[in-house]
Amino acid sequence: MPVSISTPGLNLGRHVFGAAALAFGLITLAWHDYNGWHLHYLVYPAAAAEIFGGAAIQFRRTSKTGAVVLGAVYLVFASLCVPGIIAKPQIYNSWGNFFEQFCLVSGAAIVYARLSSPWSQETLDRIGRILLGICAASFTLEQAIYLNATANLVPKWLPPSQMFWAVTTTVLFALAAVALLANRIALLATRLLTMMLVIFGLVVWVPLLLLDPHNHTNWNETTETFAIAGAAWILADLLGEYRLVDHRPR
Repeated sequence: MPVSISTPGLNLGRHVFGAAALAFGLITLAWHDYNGWHLHYLVYPAAAAEIFGGAAIQFRRTSKTGAVVLGAVYLVFASLCVPGIIAKPQIYNSWGNFFEQFCLVSGAAIVYARLSSPWSQETLDRIGRILLGICAASFTLEQAIYLNATANLVPKWLPPSQMFWAVTTTVLFALAAVALLANRIALLATRLLTMMLVIFGLVVWVPLLLLDPHNHTNWNETTETFAIAGAAWILADLLGEYRLVDHRPR
């Protein structure tokens, strides 16, 4: 009969997530700005929390503390998107910003719950899938609504066309959202989603950052892309930790 066994991974997602948090903290200090929010009273606390949390989450003994700190920081910034949503709910940009931050909250929450939660593995898997699935659905809508802007980010040298890749990645986000929410090939979908986000960061944002390193937006978008990739990777690590093995007579 099928039994569940533990196959602990290398937790690479946690390390990528933490490294991105460290980068966020340094960028926040350098520009006195977090992701476009010019809130000077939050700059130093946010930067300190991101640097501390990003470092703490790298080590198993301090991972829970780091996850709590980072989850709290990202939750604060997610909440700052709410007034914009209430004021102009028809403009999706504020919704998109909220779910980008909420995805980071989800990544931190999964790390914490994975190390300390009394919930069963099945329950934790389900919650992780739903949280990331909702975020993937938001990424789908955001790209679809701002499709031309997405296409303009694609390098012109990449065949067959910028619009082709804008549409393709939008469809892939949608498929990932469906797979996660419906629990169909969720592990494969999460791994492919992680890979797509990493490639997006390497192909789109890293070249823009190298081309114009004095542009604050390039630093923010590069770091945020890898942070979201880290959150997806954390879920992939979680889903891959336990496998069903069918022990049948041969």
